[in-house]
This record gives sequence, structure tokens and C-alpha cells, in this order.
Amino acid sequence: MLDPQLRDLRLKVETELTQGILPFWLSNTFDHERGGFIGRIGDGLKPDPHVEKGLILNARILWTFSRAWRFQQKPEYLDAARRAYDYLTRCFQDREFGGYYWMLDCDGHPTDTRKRIYSQAFTIYALAEYSNASQDAQALNTAIALVDKIESAGHDPVGGGYFETYERDWSLAADQRLSEVDMDEKRSQNTHLHVMEAYATLLRVHENPLVRTRLRELIEIFLERILNPANHHMQLFFDEAWRAQSKIISYGHDIEGSWLLVEAAEVLGDRPLLEQVRNTAVQMAQAVWNEALDPDGGLIYEGSPEGVHDSDKHWWPQAEAVVGFLNAWQISGQPHFRQAAIRSWQFIEDHIIDHEFGEWFWKVSRECVPAKGFDKVGPW
Repeated sequence: MLDPQLRDLRLKVETELTQGILPFWLSNTFDHERGGFIGRIGDGLKPDPHVEKGLILNARILWTFSRAWRFQQKPEYLDAARRAYDYLTRCFQDREFGGYYWMLDCDGHPTDTRKRIYSQAFTIYALAEYSNASQDAQALNTAIALVDKIESAGHDPVGGGYFETYERDWSLAADQRLSEVDMDEKRSQNTHLHVMEAYATLLRVHENPLVRTRLRELIEIFLERILNPANHHMQLFFDEAWRAQSKIISYGHDIEGSWLLVEAAEVLGDRPLLEQVRNTAVQMAQAVWNEALDPDGGLIYEGSPEGVHDSDKHWWPQAEAVVGFLNAWQISGQPHFRQAAIRSWQFIEDHIIDHEFGEWFWKVSRECVPAKGFDKVGPW
């Protein structure tokens, strides 16, 4: 039985989800004129119905409402998931070359046909969760077909893992960057993290030998190549030979990776590997706790060996901190992790939730001043 503090945490999180976040998306994001979902809504709830529509946004909506339906069987959740699934397969799917387009115009026509493995992974993640919620066999088949395409066109048989970006025909793109703020390198921690997440989700739904093999490979890549054993942080970018190209530390990705690695190893079911991953996860969480957790409970964004690199507190690392510190506490029993998770949620309630317009602020300063001009709904 949960103790009072954890029971209170669960109630607060559930209330924010079911009375805050999900109603916001149900009420504000449907594009009733053109189909699918509006591509951008500003921080003052100003929708831009003419803006492009991104694959990441649509896949995340599909996953969210599919998972919400499994948590609480409200018809509007499954209806939203079906809407996202229909738009994803009707407009984003490339029926000639396979895979899914990166970006559409507001009317659903492709404007950027590149195949970024990061976004293909989110599509698998969403399709697997939707097939589980809806029991739609075609959705599962669609997810498996996308795995086959990624593995035939995007997996590196020499160095293992995946390169970042491909053109529409799955030839390797000259520019490998996921976004303008990323390095132009062939490999990233971020892409591998979310392929691992997607494959773990798919493997829960459907036993597949290739997915099982690749999931093991991905876990081993994190343990042997991506994680820096000297400081227990994940390195962010790599060249083709897996040589690290950045010294920046992303604390949000570290705490996120700590629990996603455990989740993947649990799905794989290899007890010795799971034990190794659990120990690693606690070390990762401890490094984040030591270096990035402010006294107010908020998690700063980035650091480096020289110290703090970006002291702002973005919304998503705060959410990952709640889950990641709880995971570290469940594994280790160390009470400071449990308290860190509770404090992280309190920081979210106090400073990240937008109590005037709904949803969450994109980020706040280290002094907890909300940043202006950032999307509530956008391509990410």
C-alpha cells in the first residue's frame, strides 16, 4: 500500500493528466476544417491553422490518447487516437518508398519528405500503443512494416545502431541534423534512446525475433558506447565510428534514459543484463541529482565538464525527473531519490503548469520566470 506522500503524488499527477492536459488537447487541437490536428498554438492559446503539421506531434498525440484509453476507458480518448491514426496513415505515410514524412502543409501535403529515424521511432511507438488499445491488427502490421523498413534501410550492420537522417528514397541525407540546434553527425543518443523505447513498446505487444535482437543491441550500445563511465552521463553525438563529438551534458536525457533503459531491459527479460542496467540507472540518477537538481526541486537543462551550460528549466526534464527519480528509488530504496521525485512534481505544480491558459510553459528561468513566445502546441 502506498504511503501518504506517494498516494498524494499519484493523485496530483492523475488530476493534472485527466483534468488538465488531456482536456486541453481535446478542446484546442482538433483541426475541424482540414483534418488531423492544428500544427501550432501559441502561449496565449493563439492557434495558427495555416502552419505545417509535424510527424512527431501527430505520433505523440496518437501514443498519448491510446495510452490514456488503456488507463481510463473514456470514449473521447479512443476517438482522438483514431483521429490521429487515420491522419497518420492517410497523410504522413509514404506509400511509394515506405516510412513517414517529416512535415506536411496545413492541408496534409508533404513539404519535407525526409525520413528521420527519430521520428520513425516515435511512429512505431505510437502504432504499437494504438494497436494495443484498439486491438486493430492492421495498426500492428503497419508498425511491423515500419520496423522492417528501418532495419533494411537504416540499420548499420558494421558499427551497429542507426544513422540519423535519410532522404525520401532512403538514401543517406547530406545533412544529418535532427534540428538546427543539433550537430551534423551521423549518430545521436537521442535517436537511439527513442528507437529503444519504441522497440520495447512493440515487443510488449508482439513477439518479434528481429525486434528482440535489436533491443538487446541498443541496450548494449548504451552501456558500451553512449554512456560515459567516468561521469555516468550520456554523450550526445557521435561520428560514424562512434567517437563522441560533444561534451554537453543533457540532464533531462540522462534522467529519462535511466528509466527507459530499465524498462527496455525488463521487456527483454535477461536477468543478468537487467541487474547491470538497474545499477547503471541508479548511477545515472545520482549524477543528475548531484549536478542538476536545484534546491527548489527544478532540474536545470544542460551542463558540461566546466559546469552549468544552460540554467533554464524546460518542461520535459521536470516530467522525466519525476519518473526517473522514482525509478531510482524503487531500485535502490534510497530515500533522497523518492524525495527528489516528490519535489520535482511540486516544482511542476508551482512553476511549470500554466494555471491561466492551461497546459505547461515551455520553460522557466532559473529564477522561475516563464519564457514568453514559445508554443503550447508545436512540431515537437
